[in-house]
Amino acid sequence: MRKFILFYIALMLSLTPLASHASSKKSHKHTAKSQSNQYQQVKFDSSSIRGGSNRVHHRLRSQKAGMAYDGSGTLRLASSKALVINQLTGETIFAKNTNQSTPIASVTKLMTAMVMLDAHLSMDELLLIGDQDVDYLKGTHSKLSVGTALTRGELLQLALMSSENRAASALGHNYPGGINAFLSAMNRKALALGMSSTHFYDATGLDSNNVSTAEDLAKMVNAAYHYPEIRQVTTTVSQEFTLRGRNSTNFVNTNALVRRGDWVIGLSKTGFINEAGRCLVMQAEISGQPMIIVLLDSVGKMTRIGDANRIRKWIEYNETASLGENVSG
Repeated sequence: MRKFILFYIALMLSLTPLASHASSKKSHKHTAKSQSNQYQQVKFDSSSIRGGSNRVHHRLRSQKAGMAYDGSGTLRLASSKALVINQLTGETIFAKNTNQSTPIASVTKLMTAMVMLDAHLSMDELLLIGDQDVDYLKGTHSKLSVGTALTRGELLQLALMSSENRAASALGHNYPGGINAFLSAMNRKALALGMSSTHFYDATGLDSNNVSTAEDLAKMVNAAYHYPEIRQVTTTVSQEFTLRGRNSTNFVNTNALVRRGDWVIGLSKTGFINEAGRCLVMQAEISGQPMIIVLLDSVGKMTRIGDANRIRKWIEYNETASLGENVSG
């Protein structure tokens, strides 16, 4: 029995270091695993922090970009070509790429209107929309179906206020001598106004060969402003017309600034084809001064509107007399 007890004690003493080592190893393994998990968690949190930081910075950038421009600082416009002129003094207030030739889209219709009005034709004469007035070049839609009869005065309003291409085309085709005579008169008028970089190939602006510069278009806007009929219809918010085979149809002004009503606008015309981008020309009163604004080749539906608003705030913020010092290239 004594030998057995001594053997048992010896055996237990020999096993204790092994158990201790195993326990230590297990504890170490658990600690390492815990540290590993902690490291992974720290990495995850760090990633979350970086992501959150990026979101915060993105939010700040968005807020900064979305903040309303108050007119202070340098005037920066998104339109590729721009020109602002004091109509009263002829002073250039802002200029950007004013001599670069570019397609002008439906801004063309201001010249269409002037040439038609120069002919002193009856504004009450009924004209028909014909197949020759359908846009087979761009495939644009029109509310004016072939066979629609409207007066020359109504077609003038639709061409300028709502930029109806068929209306403008009908004005050209019903000119004495036909469309070719009309186009010749458009180009003669351009030369007479000193628009040496301007060429017209159609009455609507759908043809991208209708090109001009911001400088030339400022001359055209100034000339068009002297036609009371053009001033009236380009600043009309909306008008209902009775069309062939339809009930009364409402047409609206293509310029959102006219529709909004918080501008003092004396003349307005928008334009768009892919080659020209978004265009806007206006005569408007800002800080008590008549300004001619030309914005060409804007990307995005609201860019030209945003540029116009920035121009107004910039002029209102600064002394009009010193604005000419800030003309950019």
